Amino acid sequence: CAAKPPQRRTAAKTWRPALMYSHRLRESRPGPYIRLSRAVASFTIVSNEEIAEPADGKGPLRGRRQRWWVQMRKERDCSGCPKSGMGRAGAGLRGAARRRVLMSTRRRERRQSAGDGRRSRPDPAVRPAAVSVETASGRRRFSSFGLFFLFLPLFFSLLFFAVYRRPRHETAAEGDSVLSVHDRGLVKTEISYREVLSVRIQEHSKVSDNASFRHFPNPVLAYVTPNSLGYEMAERFGSKLTHVSPVWYELKSEENKFILEGRHNADTGWISRVRANGKSLVLPRVVLESLPSEMLQKKRQREMAIRIIVAECKEMGYDGVVLESWSRWAMHGVLHDTDMRKKALVFIKELAMSLHSVGSSTNPSGHLELVYVISPPRSQDLQEHDFGPNDLQDLSDAVDGFSLMTYDFSGPQSPGPNAPLLWIKSCLQLLLGYNDAGKGTNASKILLGINLYGNDFVLAEGLGGEAVIGRDYLSLLQQHRPELQWENRSAEHFFVYTHENIRHAVFYPSLMSISMRLDEAKAWGAGLSIWEIGQGLEYFFDLL
Repeated sequence: CAAKPPQRRTAAKTWRPALMYSHRLRESRPGPYIRLSRAVASFTIVSNEEIAEPADGKGPLRGRRQRWWVQMRKERDCSGCPKSGMGRAGAGLRGAARRRVLMSTRRRERRQSAGDGRRSRPDPAVRPAAVSVETASGRRRFSSFGLFFLFLPLFFSLLFFAVYRRPRHETAAEGDSVLSVHDRGLVKTEISYREVLSVRIQEHSKVSDNASFRHFPNPVLAYVTPNSLGYEMAERFGSKLTHVSPVWYELKSEENKFILEGRHNADTGWISRVRANGKSLVLPRVVLESLPSEMLQKKRQREMAIRIIVAECKEMGYDGVVLESWSRWAMHGVLHDTDMRKKALVFIKELAMSLHSVGSSTNPSGHLELVYVISPPRSQDLQEHDFGPNDLQDLSDAVDGFSLMTYDFSGPQSPGPNAPLLWIKSCLQLLLGYNDAGKGTNASKILLGINLYGNDFVLAEGLGGEAVIGRDYLSLLQQHRPELQWENRSAEHFFVYTHENIRHAVFYPSLMSISMRLDEAKAWGAGLSIWEIGQGLEYFFDLL
């Protein structure tokens, strides 16, 4: 039989099961009133309105309309209790039953008068099984929605990493989303300043995606000058470069000894990053500033200079050096003398042999390399100081490569293109020769010079000009909005502008001009030597 309903003074003790569950539930959100009926062995749902306070405000649920309560109640028909001989207990139970009926009647009346138009709810005691099914399905729907919103951010995170975080080498290898500047129709002669400015911004992300795929198959040497963007470009586009030459060292003579200056420019951390990104060989440039007459004539002096250079490579972990000395020797006039010229060639061979004798774990060839810088002939008739085909043939077996400086054709006294294509072809023919069997045999060791800078010439006698790099070129386009013109003979773009009543002519590389020079190098089987990779526009690297 049902026990006597608890009084308010003993509510805290009698309703302990309800309090055990209520403190675990959120007090800030409204919820249903859950009642367990042992008669039907199921949970039933009763809304908050069904547990409203009595009119006198003395109910046990006073002030707790926002909590979830669990009430355990035993439903049993006690109408036959007096007949079973239970005496006073039966009478007490009949009174309790009457009170329960009265309370349920009052609750129904309050629900009906609470508001017009409210949907009436079925008595939970009448159809507990149906309500139980609805409750279970509601919980399942809630759990499904909860799981959906829980895993939705995880799904989009995985999708982002799968699409946008693929390795660059995989993106370039697939070739499904990265097209070259040729495929995008950007390599052309008819361009405008608006197109250059807009394309530069639009192509920034595409160049980054295409940073690891090589279009040019032959060796590429890139020069990097201190305090320039070349350091950053060498890291980003290291996969397109085979050799990187930072301009760091100068060999000077002081009394009877030599001093190698420039180690303070060396950055070992940058070298490690360049090698890790693209596996490029690092060969710093060394310029011979010492007096050639003393060094070339005395064998002891030559050996001392060679030991200093090789020791620096060993200590700093370089892959070799790029040596520049021919133009300095020409300035001192030692190349006009036949005997001194031979001694100069001997010095280059001895340095190459000493470098080749040193093993290198980072160089695929297994030893240190020597790349020698040579000046291009200015005309078909070679001068005494010019580096000619005989010199090339004499050094080809010892030297690993020749950096041919095919740029700076024009100057302030004779404004014009930086590197006319016809002149480049003429230089290659003079050095390599041409016969019925094809191109010269030493073409693979030639690194054709490509300039990524330009010149701003003043078109008035004696006023000169200055070099122009990428940011200066874009600034001139924005300021003067000129008309870009294509010159067929030189295969270069240029434009003319007026500043303070003085006319200027600007020659600067373009995608078309660089592309034509790369095609010429490939036709000969030659490589490239770029001066300087921090002075051009980013989308130039898409051609490499």
